Amino acid sequence: MRLLDSQLSLEPESSGSLIEVSTGPVKRPAEDIDVTRILLVDHRSSFCDSMNEALQQRGVMIDIARGTNAAATPALARDYSLVLLNSMQLGSAGLSAVRSIRRKTNAPLLVLTERDSVALRLAGLELGASDYLVKPFTMPQLLARIRALARNCVARPQPILWLGDLEINERDATCRRDGKDLGLTRMEFVLLLALLRNQGRVMSRETLAREVWGTEFDPATNAINVAILRLRNKVDAPFDVKLLHTVRGEGYVLELRSRS
Repeated sequence: MRLLDSQLSLEPESSGSLIEVSTGPVKRPAEDIDVTRILLVDHRSSFCDSMNEALQQRGVMIDIARGTNAAATPALARDYSLVLLNSMQLGSAGLSAVRSIRRKTNAPLLVLTERDSVALRLAGLELGASDYLVKPFTMPQLLARIRALARNCVARPQPILWLGDLEINERDATCRRDGKDLGLTRMEFVLLLALLRNQGRVMSRETLAREVWGTEFDPATNAINVAILRLRNKVDAPFDVKLLHTVRGEGYVLELRSRS
């Protein structure tokens, strides 16, 4: 059992931070799940233990992220087939966890919750959750939902976005311009991805603070200006055609402008 550091807050009632990586023998029955490694974000031992046993019997390795600061580091470090978020009430902390996980991995995200609220489920889906399963449920129901998400993930093509000669591959978290790898940091990649998804639309500092950093904009800090400057040095500086533009008094926009 190996311990990893972590950086994602989960539920307010959680305490401590522990990542457990299962290393026991793997059995592979005839009826298997088409996934290789799952991240379970939770802080209740009994549920983690039952999930660990059920999935390992089906040939799936499971990493368990417990307590506060639970999922950021493993979600960055490993290529997960699926992420399970066990959130009791799916309140503001649960929605914040959905947002944080989605910013750090493109793996399908299945949220397990006790609260069957249409409004909260829609909010979670808009923030990046792939599906929901409301408690109580049986293990066969959960496994069926995991299989369905795994099949859909395999069937989807790699999500690639373009703007002129700029190309972003969301699955691989890579960015190229004119065929050259730009060598972006993870935060620079997330920032550029937010701008590219909204290409042609001015994004205010307040919007970028919420979507990229998950915080409210603090006018006393120049963190966003610095991040934009560093991103511009990699995306635009080496090239004649500029894509990242400042709209004075409004924010920033990523777009391909015609030369006048």
